[in-house]
Amino acid sequence: MEEKPGIWITGASSGIGKAIATEFAKIGCNVFVSARRANELERLKEELEEYEDNVHIFPCNVASSANVEQTCKKITAEFKLDCLINNAGVTSFKAAEDNSINEINDIINTNLLGSIYTIRSVMPVFKKAQSGTIINVLSVVVDKIFTNSSLYSASKMGLWGYSKVLREEVRKHNIKVINIIPGATETPIWSQDTRKEYAERMMQPESIARVVVSSFLQKENLVTEEIVLRPLTGDLN
Repeated sequence: MEEKPGIWITGASSGIGKAIATEFAKIGCNVFVSARRANELERLKEELEEYEDNVHIFPCNVASSANVEQTCKKITAEFKLDCLINNAGVTSFKAAEDNSINEINDIINTNLLGSIYTIRSVMPVFKKAQSGTIINVLSVVVDKIFTNSSLYSASKMGLWGYSKVLREEVRKHNIKVINIIPGATETPIWSQDTRKEYAERMMQPESIARVVVSSFLQKENLVTEEIVLRPLTGDLN
């Protein structure tokens, strides 16, 4: 029997990451879920009781390069790894001058450096296999200005630029690099008030997740490199 595809998802405990984990578990993949808080991952596994054999918990703080390397080694010591999905992300909706040093470090370390660390950790595995997929969940901030989101924009634009260069470097190893670029999606990254006010206009995490799964399942000699997803009615501002 062919071994099930292995999918490592960061920021898997809520929002888009949770929805992605759910969709991959439903189609029979081995899903390696990572987030800072193990209890939230345990709750996710309980919610997916019907598919719990496909869900494997690997707590990880992506802002720690050592933690990332250790987590990757744990996963690959036991399972085949076919796809990394960089979804972990934090933000603060503040003017640039109002961000504290702690907020600056947290956003850049999690969103940008964390993704670079995870990519770096899986590269030897994918190169050895001459196969693999890296999917980055970015944001429409990479091509549109949203005020009070300077750090978030910097982190996502940084990863966008990094991944474009990476893509050209790894083509020869049959490694795909896919950027999913969603607009406003109803997740806990937004305040409850914002979600309540704009819920009808926002996309749902499950909709984004289905696009992610579809992009991974493409087996022909092609790669959908950039996918922009927006609410039908457009951006919130």
